[in-house]
Amino acid sequence: MTELERVPPGVDPSVPSSARVYDYLLGGKDHLAVDRAVAERLLAVAPDTRLVARANRRFQVEAVRHLAEQGVRQFIDLGTGIPTSPSIHETARAVHPACRVVYVDYDPVVRMHAQVLLADAPGVASIQADLRRPADILVDPHVTGLIDFDQPVCVLMVGVLHFVTDEEDPAGIVAAFRERMSPGGHLVLSHATAESSPQAIAQLTMATAGSPAQPTFRTREQVLRLFDGFELIGPGLVPVHEWRIDPAEPEVPLLDGPPQLRIDGGVGRLRA
Repeated sequence: MTELERVPPGVDPSVPSSARVYDYLLGGKDHLAVDRAVAERLLAVAPDTRLVARANRRFQVEAVRHLAEQGVRQFIDLGTGIPTSPSIHETARAVHPACRVVYVDYDPVVRMHAQVLLADAPGVASIQADLRRPADILVDPHVTGLIDFDQPVCVLMVGVLHFVTDEEDPAGIVAAFRERMSPGGHLVLSHATAESSPQAIAQLTMATAGSPAQPTFRTREQVLRLFDGFELIGPGLVPVHEWRIDPAEPEVPLLDGPPQLRIDGGVGRLRA
């Protein structure tokens, strides 16, 4: 079977997908030629991007592990992407087997993989939905059936809000989930920043122009404002390769100098 024959119905193989580009950067196998082309153009000007992608993934896993250790038992992962091990539910359940997880992504390829992965995983669900429509997600029966918003919930928005334009109101999306959260709730968020190199910004913008994979690079101050209503824990909002809850843990090594594609991450606790 050729690569194009494996493309699910409804997927345009000429349009890059952020989930598949990320999968390629992480060393996965679920990507198309158009995704590899985007990634390779970025790697040509920002050769440390694979390391940044892995650091972003490590940030997500370490944040989930820490919150599960602190007693959080419910997780909503928005913009899940193609499954990578260790997954969110594997990470959380390694701490406590009662943890419940809902994965959310609008990409049909992600949905296809999630259905296979989660076929025999009670307490874990996957829905195909767009985080730009938070009201739809919050009333989805898979979400309401697993998530009790009267108890602490962790909402993950890792590497996804930079695909939301200013007109689509990323702060409003965060606020919609924040307003449903109870004390003890947390937000885990990472975002590509305008402090990236001009060459990386220009190349990625050009390679993804007009597609859903085109990012909006926001300043660190703009990303900080997405945490309104939350108190940052640990090291605060920092480049993902620097984020660690235990200062004694080593940073993720990158190439010499600061990363060309900078992604900042942070974990916020809902203010009382």
